[in-house]
Amino acid sequence: MNLQAFFQQAQFMGGAADLSQLPPDEGAEVAFAGRSNSGKSSAINALTLRRSLARTSKSPGRTQQINFFQLDAENRLVDLPGYGYAKVAQAMKRRWQHTLSEYLQQRQCLKALVLVMDVRHPLTDYDQQMLAWCQSSNLAVLILLTKTDKLNQSERQKQLKLVNTHCTKYKNKIDVILFSATKKLGLNEARTIIAIKLGLN
Repeated sequence: MNLQAFFQQAQFMGGAADLSQLPPDEGAEVAFAGRSNSGKSSAINALTLRRSLARTSKSPGRTQQINFFQLDAENRLVDLPGYGYAKVAQAMKRRWQHTLSEYLQQRQCLKALVLVMDVRHPLTDYDQQMLAWCQSSNLAVLILLTKTDKLNQSERQKQLKLVNTHCTKYKNKIDVILFSATKKLGLNEARTIIAIKLGLN
């Protein structure tokens, strides 16, 4: 399969502000999660070669719903609301967090989580909570260490080692990739792992 062409056919399906608006729980989904401003939307755009498929913003918390992107009849990518929203009312935060939690716990077609971390600031409290939850739920995880173009090679490797070392404490293997949307670093490796998680061989 030509994975670049497969991901490039991604189309926006729609957004869900609450669980009642989710598409049918069938097929396979891989969801993207991460702290606001971690580069989550930019990563989705880079993987799909679509400049504005997922909305990006310099204002953290722009993704205020669960957004679905159709790859083909059976497979979807999902952009989850960023956590750690900086300028959002507490009531809105609680509503988003509830919706996010319910989606992660109830969605039967969810096959894996792509956890996006800024390589300069990985393993925040939220990141570690998400990793622990995925392990307890036996959900596969791919960590994308984004914005690696901001660091030199030795600094990148130091951060990669830090995250890999942290992940050794978990029973299930966690894939960790150095990634840059602007420099196109890690794209093919990420596409390959996501395709495997979707069940595409």
